[in-house]
Amino acid sequence: MHLEWGIIQSHLGEVSLELVNAEIRKLPALEFEEAWREKVGEIPGVNSLVFQAALISLGSSIRAELAAPTTQALEEATARFREELASIAGTSNIDDDQDRGKREIQLELLPESRPLGLTFEDMALQVRNAFFGAEALRIQRGRDDVRVMVRLPEDERNTPADLQRLRIRTPAGAEIPLSEVAEARIATGPSAIHRRDRRRVVTVTADVNEEQNTLEAVIGRIESEIIPTIQTDIPGFSVSFEGEQRQQADSVNALTRGFIIALFVMYALLAIPFRSYIQPFIILAVIPFGFIGALIGHIIMGLNLSMLSLFGIVALSGIVINDSLVLIHFVNERRREGVPMEKAIWEGGKARFRPILLTLVTTFLGVLPLILERSTQAQFLIPMAVSLGVGVLFATVILMMLVPALMMLHHRMDVLLRPGHADQPA
Repeated sequence: MHLEWGIIQSHLGEVSLELVNAEIRKLPALEFEEAWREKVGEIPGVNSLVFQAALISLGSSIRAELAAPTTQALEEATARFREELASIAGTSNIDDDQDRGKREIQLELLPESRPLGLTFEDMALQVRNAFFGAEALRIQRGRDDVRVMVRLPEDERNTPADLQRLRIRTPAGAEIPLSEVAEARIATGPSAIHRRDRRRVVTVTADVNEEQNTLEAVIGRIESEIIPTIQTDIPGFSVSFEGEQRQQADSVNALTRGFIIALFVMYALLAIPFRSYIQPFIILAVIPFGFIGALIGHIIMGLNLSMLSLFGIVALSGIVINDSLVLIHFVNERRREGVPMEKAIWEGGKARFRPILLTLVTTFLGVLPLILERSTQAQFLIPMAVSLGVGVLFATVILMMLVPALMMLHHRMDVLLRPGHADQPA
């Protein structure tokens, strides 16, 4: 292994450790990350400490935007949310964007200012004009504007005591010291304020170790336990999931819509040449079994479903539809020749078994090297290969039994409902 460290900025540092190739070492990178995190522990004075062992980083697994009615309530809710999130197994690198900035002087009006008619906006504007300056004149010099600012002399705006001695003009025209109408305190303000839909929000991020817990289980616990508990004590508290969850949900919704549209188009394309409303359903009935086969493959391989898994399932649907299509097409051709349905199905199964089997074997063997590949670069493609290979294997076996059974069931229903038409060739 190779260790490097460096200072990115004056307040940021990074330590990078390069491990040997995954094909050689026996220790997974995630286990090394967990051990490193436990050994380091908490470092005093560090605001954020992040450990990351992912080859390709797509951002934090959890990205939640928290909102509350007041700033104080939001800070309390953020602290409780982070504490509850840390108690869930498998979560790490919990952080938020509520970074503290530099020390500043914060002003707050006293109750004594109310009879004077002084508002916070009036006071803040006068303080700003005194120390920063108010624009009194703007002069055009060639292509540039020169602004003339009026403010207190430098020796009267250097210390907090100068702020206390600043005289504030009331709406009635009287001038009184700032210390009599406002309280000044030194505090640390946020370096940035984030808002969404005109509400101040704080974004909490966290990573999830998939070997200890699943992202879906963590999100489910947050929605069912953590959020209701905090909402009980802090009314108006709300959480919306962004980042990976929002992108994944949008991708799944788009893929689902596209797949449903594709099914309608396929049904139309099959119904026109077959001149039947039922046979396209028989062909499409194999698709769910391909999905079941893909799930079985993920369970056997110990993989979680991902977007690439869904891509493999979509590709799998086209293959099993082709296999069903060639079988039903042969049966229909034999029926047109006057062969009884039982014999046509039997002959179709024998005649189309070889091409369907060859499609199964070639597809499975084509993705088998990718399924068995253990290199780091191929890991994110393995779920798609498992969905396609194992799904085809399972769906084809079901297809050879399901499609003939459904065709025979369709024929017998025709015999019962339309005795005069059932024996006619399709």
